[in-house]
Amino acid sequence: MADIAIPDDAIVSEKFITASGPGGQNVNKVATAVQLHVNIYALGLPPLVYMRFKSLAGNKINQDGELVILARNHRTQEANRRVARERLAAMLTEAYKLPATRARTRLNRIGKTERLASKKSRGTIKKNRGRVDLD
Repeated sequence: MADIAIPDDAIVSEKFITASGPGGQNVNKVATAVQLHVNIYALGLPPLVYMRFKSLAGNKINQDGELVILARNHRTQEANRRVARERLAAMLTEAYKLPATRARTRLNRIGKTERLASKKSRGTIKKNRGRVDLD
């Protein structure tokens, strides 16, 4: 999954908007930031990968099922376009990674007896906290 191909029909639109950040007075004149809208259903992801992708994307997915990626770190449209597509590819790569399975731990016999003994002593301490008889 090193090189993920993004289908052309998955990219709904690519808008260039004015952005804050580096660029001086040029920022006010030229639309360099990019808003990339991607149809997550058109990516053709397997169900488990799709669920991981949705959780990774979080609130970046709108009601129409489009993932919106905003890139405005660079001064040029090309650089911001490249960054947006790299972010999408990184998100897809992360979604394809299987989560690590947890290895169950097992207590040995001595550990079990020590744990039960400490529980027993703790229980006796709590039991003795009751009312004091003055008789």
